[in-house]
Amino acid sequence: MSGSFDGLVAEGDAEPTEGWDFSWFAGRATEERTPWGYHRLAAERLGAAHAALDVQTGGAEVFAEALTSAASVPARVAASEEWPPNLEIARDRLAPFGGDVAQVLATEPLPFADESFDLVLTRHPKPVQWQEIGRVLAPGGTFLGQLIGWGTNRKLYEFFLGPQDDAHEDAGHEAVLRQRVAEAGLTLERIDEAVTKVEFFDVGAVVYFLRKVLWTVPGFTVSRHRSELERMHTLIEARGSFVSYSRRFLVEARRR
Repeated sequence: MSGSFDGLVAEGDAEPTEGWDFSWFAGRATEERTPWGYHRLAAERLGAAHAALDVQTGGAEVFAEALTSAASVPARVAASEEWPPNLEIARDRLAPFGGDVAQVLATEPLPFADESFDLVLTRHPKPVQWQEIGRVLAPGGTFLGQLIGWGTNRKLYEFFLGPQDDAHEDAGHEAVLRQRVAEAGLTLERIDEAVTKVEFFDVGAVVYFLRKVLWTVPGFTVSRHRSELERMHTLIEARGSFVSYSRRFLVEARRR
């Protein structure tokens, strides 16, 4: 997308960041889909569930879409979300399904009783609440999650932060995921990995992404990172885009 540096940055800086609706990026940024089709899998599991929970639901965009596509809606629908601006969005979106959305920090216990759900879903949580997921799942219940892998968007965050020694962020390694699943009292049934291409076509899309997915470059602001944004704009103007890569895991497990 063509435009002046200041104009593009102003657009990306002004757009509201509530919810997980990424439609604003149309024509300005793309990310390849994972091969397994999380939405389809979630809808299939929901069609067979009696009580379903979506952890760190955002604005419940993906959860509501999966519920709409499911063969039937679970008798109980619930979700958790941390960020206050997302809460009302999620509650409105899940209201047609009788959904209950609880505000809870990602580092706090989930406000649900033990063994309350036969299905727990989560898409791109940070962090993954493994012990809580295992606690609220009923015996024989299913966990399905699409998780963020280690090194996701490394090219993007190192552009702004320089080389990072973040190998300690091991929650996105397959071996560690297998360990966390077992520690939560779950039996792993499936684990798949995919690396997907992420492409930004203007610097305004980069600004909006970093404001929305705020753990990518912690503390990001336009004023603080103006020089890096100017370099990014020059690079995109010369090459047509900035390319990065995300890493995703699909994990499906069952409560023993």
